Amino acid sequence: MTSILAIEDDEATAREIVSELTSHGFHVEWVADGREGLIRATSKRFDAITLDRMLPGIDGLTIVTILRNANIHTPVLMISALTQVDERVRGLRAGGDDYLTKPFASEEMAARLEVLLRRQGAPARETILRVGGLELDLVTREARFGGSDARLLPTEFKLLEFLMRNAGQLLTRTMIFESVWGYYFDPGTNLVDVHLGRLRRKLEALGAPPLIQTVRGAGYTLRAAA
Repeated sequence: MTSILAIEDDEATAREIVSELTSHGFHVEWVADGREGLIRATSKRFDAITLDRMLPGIDGLTIVTILRNANIHTPVLMISALTQVDERVRGLRAGGDDYLTKPFASEEMAARLEVLLRRQGAPARETILRVGGLELDLVTREARFGGSDARLLPTEFKLLEFLMRNAGQLLTRTMIFESVWGYYFDPGTNLVDVHLGRLRRKLEALGAPPLIQTVRGAGYTLRAAA
């Protein structure tokens, strides 16, 4: 069973995290103190960690730094109540981790964590991604289906790569926006919808079935055709 360590000093938030992740079939251990969380993270093996930014004892960023210096690379989802996230927290994504700001939807938190878990097991040196009959060449940046190919614009490439690396997972508009565009999601923007529409049309022109599916009220997912 996938094991998650939740380090969170707010009991209500912790209960929300534990309840949501347990409903996804994960085993969750909760600690409320930074020092105890660090001890637990270094003495036991966990598949992922949800980590509050501000904690009593030791803060979240210090915990991540200590873990990485100890060559412990358990994926971390940092949860921050700060409206302005500093560059060190932004750097988590560059290191393969992620962050989420409070307040958050439980489904968003679980979806991000599942992406981290999936990413952790991804092959390190792949050059072609495949979902069903669709291929994405990471070198030429071309999408292929049924013998036809299409050159993608930079944003289209990043968008399709993110969808294919997380095929079968629910991806919220916030997750897509922050991963592809690299900054905070603005609820008033339609960039995600516009670019997904263009990408869908390019894939349809190759003869691909409608792989990119809208999950009403939740986000998007890319699934291989049945």
